[in-house]
Amino acid sequence: MENYLLDWVSLLLRWTHVITAIAWIGSSFYFVFLDNSLCKPTDPVLIDKGVGGELWAVHGGGFYNPQKYVVAPRILPENLHWFYWESYSTWISGFSLFTVMYLYNAGSFLIDKTVYDWSAAAAIGSALGFLVVCWLVYDTICRAFGQRKNGDAIVGACVFTFIVFAAWLACHLFAGRAAFLLVGAMLATTMSANVFFWIIPGQRKVVAQLRAGIAVDSVHGWRAKQRSVHNTYFTLPVLIAMLSNHYGWLYMAKTNWLVLVVLMLAGALIRHSFVAAHKARAQGKRPSWMHAAAGVVALLGLVFWMAPPPPSPESLVVNMQPVSFAQVQGVVENRCVMCHNAQVQNKGVALHTPALIKQHSAQMYQQVVVLKLMPYNNATQITQQERDLIKRWFEAGSTTE
Repeated sequence: MENYLLDWVSLLLRWTHVITAIAWIGSSFYFVFLDNSLCKPTDPVLIDKGVGGELWAVHGGGFYNPQKYVVAPRILPENLHWFYWESYSTWISGFSLFTVMYLYNAGSFLIDKTVYDWSAAAAIGSALGFLVVCWLVYDTICRAFGQRKNGDAIVGACVFTFIVFAAWLACHLFAGRAAFLLVGAMLATTMSANVFFWIIPGQRKVVAQLRAGIAVDSVHGWRAKQRSVHNTYFTLPVLIAMLSNHYGWLYMAKTNWLVLVVLMLAGALIRHSFVAAHKARAQGKRPSWMHAAAGVVALLGLVFWMAPPPPSPESLVVNMQPVSFAQVQGVVENRCVMCHNAQVQNKGVALHTPALIKQHSAQMYQQVVVLKLMPYNNATQITQQERDLIKRWFEAGSTTE
C-alpha cells in the first residue's frame, strides 16, 4: 500500500510540476522574445508618454500592441500583474517530487555503491548542499563580475566552468540518474532564487520608489534584467537534465558527466540563437543560426561518440545461441524479484512466477533492454550480458518452455 500511495503522490506532483514549469518557461520565453522584438515607436503620442518600445502582433484572431516604458508610465496603475508564482510553484513542486522520489529513497535512488559508497544521510546532505552551493557560487560570480567591462562574457565563462565541475563531481558521488537530475535541479533552484531574491524584490523597490515620487535606482532594473536573461539560458539545459531520467543509456555512459555537459551546452547554444534571432528581426537584419548549428553539431558529435561498437565475431556467435527460459528466470530472480514479488510489487509488476514473467515480458524488454532504466540505478548490478540474454529471449518469442 505504501508503494501504491507513493506512486500516486509522485504522479500528482510530477503533473503539477510540469504544468507550473510550462507556465513559468512560457512566460519567461515570451518576455525575452518581447524585449528583443520591440521597435522604437514613431507615434509622437507614445513617445510623449515615455514608451521606449512597442510590438504589434496578431494571435487567435486578435491584434495586440504591447508597449514597454523607458522607466514607467507617469501614473502607475494600482492593478499590476506580477509574474512570480509560476516560478515558486515550479520549484516547490519540483523539490517535493525530488524529496519523495530521491531523498525518501536515498539508499536506492541517490546511492550507487559502485560509484561512491556512503551513507544515505551523507548523500542527502550533499544533494541539498549542491542546491545551496550552486546558488551561492553563481550569485557571487554575478556580484563580482556582472557590472565590469565584458561582464556578461566573464560571468558566462565562470558559470559554465562551475557547472562543468558540478556535473563531474555529481557523477562521481551519486548514481548516474540522480546526478543528472541533481545538476538540473541546482540550476532550477538558482533560477527560482533569482526570482525570489533579486527580480521580484527589485521590482517591488522600483514600484515603491515610483509611488513615493522619488528617483528610481536603475540598478534594480538592470539586475532584474540580468538575472532574467540568465534564467532563459538555463531553461533548456535544465529541461534536458530532467528528461535524461527516461534514458538510462545517457546517465549510464562511462563518461556520463561529459555527456551531460555537452547536452546542456547544446541547449544553451540553441536557446541563444532564438534570443539573437528575435533581436535581429527587430533590427531588420537577417537572423544568424550559427550558435544553433553549433549546438546541433555538438549533439551529432555526441550521437557518434556514444554509438555502440559493432558486434564482435564472438558476440555474434553468442547471439545465435538459443536462450532457455531457465536462463532468463535466473536473471529475473537475481536482479528483479526482490522488488517485484508477491509481497512487493513496484509499479504494479510482479515477476515471481513464469506466467508473470511472460505477462510482463514486453515491459521487461522496454525497461531493461531498450531504456536501461531497470533495475533502478542498477542497484542489483545487472550485467550487459544479462540484458542481452533478456533481449534475445524476448525477440525469440518470450517462451516459457
